[in-house]
Amino acid sequence: MTTLRIVFDLGAVVLRWQPREVLRTALGPRIASDADAAHWEREIFQSYGGDWGDFDRGTVEVPDLVRRIAARNGLAASEVQAVVDHVPEALQPIPETVALIDALHGAGYRLHYLSNMPAPIAAVLEAREPVFRRFTSGVFSGRVQLAKPDAAIFELAARRFEAEPETLVFLDDHEPNVAAARACGWQAQHFTTAAQAAVGLQRAGVQC
Repeated sequence: MTTLRIVFDLGAVVLRWQPREVLRTALGPRIASDADAAHWEREIFQSYGGDWGDFDRGTVEVPDLVRRIAARNGLAASEVQAVVDHVPEALQPIPETVALIDALHGAGYRLHYLSNMPAPIAAVLEAREPVFRRFTSGVFSGRVQLAKPDAAIFELAARRFEAEPETLVFLDDHEPNVAAARACGWQAQHFTTAAQAAVGLQRAGVQC
C-alpha cells in the first residue's frame, strides 16, 4: 500500500457544480439572460462568502439562511428556498472523475475528501452517491465549522486522515484552496478535468 493519499474536493471536481443552471431552474422567470444569471449568482452565493459562506461553515441553518438572503435581495422566501432545495439535485457525479477514483481505489490508494459543503446537503449526497464508498474518510466544512481556504481546516483534515501533510495529494478546482493547502505542507494541484488530474497525479508519483 502506497503512503500517498489522494484528497478530493467535491464540487466541480467529483460532482458537477454549475450555479447558474441551479438559478435558471429555481428562479425561472427572473433569469432571462446570462447577465441575470450572473447577477443572482453574485447576490445569492456571494462567491461563497457572506450568508452562503456561513451556510458552508455550518454557522447558519436553512431557515435563517433563507430569511437573510431574501431580506438582503428582496426575493420571496419561497424563491430562496427553491434555490437551496435544488442544490443537492444539481450536484451530480462527473463520470470521468468517478472513473479516476475507481482506478485509484483499485490500485490500493487511500482516498479522502475535503469539501466546503453545508451539512444538510452533505447528508443527502452521502446517502445518495455510491462514490462515497470509495473514500476512507472525509471532512465537510459544515460539520466542523471551518472552511477552505482557512489553514485550520487543512490541519484538522490531516489529523482526521491520520496522515502527514506531505503525503496528501489534494485536487481542488479553486486556486486559493490549492495555495492554502500547499502552505500547510500538502501536495496540491489545481483540478480542471479528470484527464489533467491523472497526468498531475502520475507526476506526483501516483500510479493510476
